Amino acid sequence: MAEAGRTESLGWPAAIHAALKKHDVRQVAYVPDGGHTELLQRVHADPAMTPVLLTSEQEGVGVVTGAWLGGQRSALVMQSSGVGNCVNMLSLVRLCQLPFLALVTMRGEWGEFNPWQVPMGSTTAQAFQLMGIQVQRAETPDEVAPVMQAACSMAFEGGTPMAVLLAQRLIGAKEFLK
Repeated sequence: MAEAGRTESLGWPAAIHAALKKHDVRQVAYVPDGGHTELLQRVHADPAMTPVLLTSEQEGVGVVTGAWLGGQRSALVMQSSGVGNCVNMLSLVRLCQLPFLALVTMRGEWGEFNPWQVPMGSTTAQAFQLMGIQVQRAETPDEVAPVMQAACSMAFEGGTPMAVLLAQRLIGAKEFLK
């Protein structure tokens, strides 16, 4: 495994993967998203992690819950547009006081071409906060490693449900070519 300072030179997806490994995350539930491609490739290649493909984001809350009840740590990976799909299921995290970590690539921000992404993108943090999930945000590659380490510690050692928002400027604005 790469050293903590070295993960930044490998790129921010490597920093996320390193933080997940350091905190013994064994399952990663996800809805496919271009912004998470490199991270998901790393998860699929890691024999210590089990990737769990979802059909919708709210299923991920159940997967995270089941993993914890089965003795494993997990993370939910999705795009900001999927957070709205999870709000009702996040009551499970709040009421059962479960460890929870979500990694969210943001849409509807810097350079967004699709107006349908803006409403949820502009309220993602508030949606999490209303459901009792604390939010950390990474805007630049250098912020990813420390934000991830802090969020993992808070979620898995401190018992605070956490969401890490990865800014659209960090992942790059999506473009659809004709």
